[in-house]
Amino acid sequence: MLQQIEECCSLGAHAAVIIPPTWIIRVRRPQSSLKSSKKKKRTSLKCNKSSKKGAEVRNGRWKPFLVKPLPSQLMKPLLVFVNPKSGGNQGAKIIQSFMWYLNPRQVFDLTKGGPREGLELYAKVPNLRILACGGDGTVGWILSVLDQLSLRPQPPVAILPLGTGNDLARTLNWGGGYTDEPITKILSHVEDGNIVQLDRWNLKVESNPDARPEERDEHQTDKLPIDVFNNYFSLGFDAHVTLGFHESREANPEKFNSRFRNKMFYAGTAFSDFLSGSSKDLAKHIRVVCDGTDLTAKVQEMKLQCLLFLNIPRYCAGTTPWGHPSEHQDFEPQRHDDGCIEVIGFTMTSLATLQVGGHGERLHQCKEVTLTTFKSIPMQVDGEPCKLAPSIIHINLRNQANMVQKAKRRISMPHLNDQQPVPEKLQIRVNRISMAAYEALHYDKDQLKEASTPLGVITVPGDSDLETCRLLIDRLQDDLDQVQQRITGLSHMKCLSSQKLSMKWCFLDCTTADRFYRIDRAQEHLNYVTEISQEELYILDPELVSKETVGTSPGMPDLVDSEDPSSSTSHPEKGKNTFRFTEVSYILLQDAAGCTLLHHAVQVGNKDIVKYLIDHAPTSHLDVTEKQTGETALHKAATSCQRSICHFLVEAGASLMKTDLQGETPKQRAEKASDQELAEYLENRQHYQMIQREDQETAV
Repeated sequence: MLQQIEECCSLGAHAAVIIPPTWIIRVRRPQSSLKSSKKKKRTSLKCNKSSKKGAEVRNGRWKPFLVKPLPSQLMKPLLVFVNPKSGGNQGAKIIQSFMWYLNPRQVFDLTKGGPREGLELYAKVPNLRILACGGDGTVGWILSVLDQLSLRPQPPVAILPLGTGNDLARTLNWGGGYTDEPITKILSHVEDGNIVQLDRWNLKVESNPDARPEERDEHQTDKLPIDVFNNYFSLGFDAHVTLGFHESREANPEKFNSRFRNKMFYAGTAFSDFLSGSSKDLAKHIRVVCDGTDLTAKVQEMKLQCLLFLNIPRYCAGTTPWGHPSEHQDFEPQRHDDGCIEVIGFTMTSLATLQVGGHGERLHQCKEVTLTTFKSIPMQVDGEPCKLAPSIIHINLRNQANMVQKAKRRISMPHLNDQQPVPEKLQIRVNRISMAAYEALHYDKDQLKEASTPLGVITVPGDSDLETCRLLIDRLQDDLDQVQQRITGLSHMKCLSSQKLSMKWCFLDCTTADRFYRIDRAQEHLNYVTEISQEELYILDPELVSKETVGTSPGMPDLVDSEDPSSSTSHPEKGKNTFRFTEVSYILLQDAAGCTLLHHAVQVGNKDIVKYLIDHAPTSHLDVTEKQTGETALHKAATSCQRSICHFLVEAGASLMKTDLQGETPKQRAEKASDQELAEYLENRQHYQMIQREDQETAV
């Protein structure tokens, strides 16, 4: 036992990124003198020597530690900054995990003084890397403090995305959000990531002397929220929506304590601004000059309602407003390190198509911009909005920050897979797991494997990434649909999945010792299939209705076939028809009161069955009413305040204007149930349906 205590700790698999305890030295706090004059003198001496000793008083806090590193080419010490407010409760959980795997002295909570203290403490550590756990705003905060400290060389910054948009994280291959990837893998990715450059841009604002006094606004400001941007700077419609949301949240913070409410308000604000045309005259009140070229006439000719100065390819939670390289004709593909900024304009039409793969109007690629405004206009800098007074804004390159880009590589963690040569071809069995099974059994790998449903077998080259496997799995599903049409016996059909894959399925990593983990779809091209399997692949389908979760409600037929296989063998055609009847006919069935399966599923609140029925029933079936009350399924969901189910039904096309026998719409039912958030959401969607109907009638 004593021999083990005296053994030198190797610091484990991640020794290269862990700060050894021997580097951190505690500084004894000097005793105060009784004589005030000597005390003052000592205090001044301490302040002068603080930079040498590393122990000082700043902002009333005693800094009792200093760091004396022992340089090594093999080490890449990591400094972790976590914003616990990002990503719901994810930040608070993650900070505990990092403290468990690393030295707690190298993990910092940003709500307790910000990043400056940690950066100053570790300023002289060679090969230092930084991991920012939070949204893009958290990353910008750390980069700004690094600018102030003028560290040379500047430590590269990696990102663990915990925010909502995470466009910078997407650009650098860190994905659109943290799911549940093991901390050990994250540390390996940070250690092995490539160092790239990120352009950062100055925003210099001065008052416009040519602006007329009547064009000024009482709510305007004379300066932007921040004077540098990493992602984008915009003005017009999108900034107006963001500003409205921001002002409402500042005035009534208690009303914005849930993501659901935030999204509903944001959608409502955007819809109202769209109807009022708040930014339709933007082009008349600005002048844009890019590298000496005046674009004002072009902006006015196109009647643009939003102007975007974009530094990175991603914008608005993953969209690509500049478009794809194959589409570029007069412009170069966009880069985040080329010293150029992309100028993009949007009409309401191009803004609407952005979420479905569209892009804006490409105006220019330049190194300097002079933007002149002649009235107060909403603007936003990396998501921070304001209404800026008539101004002249100069945009030019500030510097380039070092960032860590997640690289496609063989993982450095010791797995059995790494010890074997990569085969030329792999035959991999694909198994599908429902969300209900994953949430209940993800810590019990054996039971979770038993709960999976076989989907089929794919053959891939041994060096394939998961993106390639996804294409084959989607194609496999199409092949299985054709095979099932030829199969006449239910005994064979039980080994195949009867429900189509949803668009939201993702891969599961089952190679870690403790549990299964989800892999972000945006990072599939960075993972080789051999890193997570060589024999069996497991995928998570959140919309899969498992046999255990279907048909358990009283009075509801089973949606998954449970016939005796022997009966279908002797009567193959009967077995085939029974299967089709189970999937389709039961969905359209109504009882004596006129209730459908959808009514029953909503009443018991089973989201999986509701999704299944919506996917397999015609749209007209969503508005079937009960005989006694005239209620649709949406009426029932609104009455019981089931927000998720209301969202599913509305998005599938359920009518929001249909009234029950009492003349009430689903929105009025939600108001009666005292769920104002849900009522506001239904009202916004009801307006949208009315506009759609009017457009269709006009077209006819």
